[in-house]
Amino acid sequence: MSADSKLKVGILGATGAVGQRFVQLLAEHPWFEVVALTASDRSVGKRYGDACNWLLRGGMPPAVAEMTVVATEPAAINSDVHLLFSAMPGDLAGPLEEAFAAAGFAVCSNTSAHRQDPDVPLLIPDVNPDHTALIPFQQARRGWARLEGGRRAGFIVTNPNCSTTHLVCALKPLHDAFGLVAVNVVTMQALSGAGYPGVASLDILDNVIPYIGGEEEKIESEPLKLLGTLTGDAIALAGFVVSAQANRVAVRNGHLEAVSVKLKAPAALSDVAEAFTSYRGEPQRLGLPTAPDPAIIFHTAPDRPQPRMDRLAGGGMATHVGRLRPDPLFDYKFIVLGHNTVRGAAGGAILNAELLVAQGYLGNVTSNE
Repeated sequence: MSADSKLKVGILGATGAVGQRFVQLLAEHPWFEVVALTASDRSVGKRYGDACNWLLRGGMPPAVAEMTVVATEPAAINSDVHLLFSAMPGDLAGPLEEAFAAAGFAVCSNTSAHRQDPDVPLLIPDVNPDHTALIPFQQARRGWARLEGGRRAGFIVTNPNCSTTHLVCALKPLHDAFGLVAVNVVTMQALSGAGYPGVASLDILDNVIPYIGGEEEKIESEPLKLLGTLTGDAIALAGFVVSAQANRVAVRNGHLEAVSVKLKAPAALSDVAEAFTSYRGEPQRLGLPTAPDPAIIFHTAPDRPQPRMDRLAGGGMATHVGRLRPDPLFDYKFIVLGHNTVRGAAGGAILNAELLVAQGYLGNVTSNE
């Protein structure tokens, strides 16, 4: 696809850690071209290269370094931009994302502000691609109609918490094949999940911090919406229970999760392994540009997956499952690993946007063009 035919996009909150990951992942994207970068007032009017303290390996993509940072407001974004990726701080995101949607922008958000709104899809394309059907109801309910000049109506789609993302990617095959009654998960979450500068070195060295504010509540509630059933203009929550304990550990990237599940239907160990290894979701069937294939990498070695060894597989978009074995309290237990700032943050929102393109919500860009 030529550069002229790419969908022009913007990044809200482009100078922060997640905003930088958006910039990095979109630099060579076959469907999307970054043409707008927003940030706080202290960065507005500056070159992105001057406003941004670049934190990621590989250096800042040259194409964005000379771009001028604009204000985080609808009037500052060019009219030829329809899609925005939101990496704004959580305390600001709610009303600003609504303002952009009301102004005719499609917002793929990484923030938590609208995840539990009944009319906003909480989306993992491998898991619940049908939940995008909430978008027309959202637009009608909130009065976000097509604007003058034929501009498409705006909307908001969110991706879940970083730990939830990989947990639910692993639960989906089991939920489909056997049903779930209960899930227990203990997370060992990477430092990058705390943003920058994050956790002080003297707090985390020689230590594990057994508390991450708000994290356990998200992990316990978001899977029920993600694995819920679309019923007209609403989501009927899934009927299992999740118990979560969240811990911060001294790993740079990659959240590791120890998961135990109680299943509705009896299943042999080989059946559970087959559910993981054979699973292919809608992104894989559609061949979306950033979709990992396989979606789930199943490990049989007794000491895998490991963050340092496995987090970048599938471009950081894959979910890893390993150490599958019977559980004396539940039915089975296993380890889940995923890259928290790639698939668990910016990459998840980008994959959401690719699905929206494939479903016709964002124009006529397709994998065949």
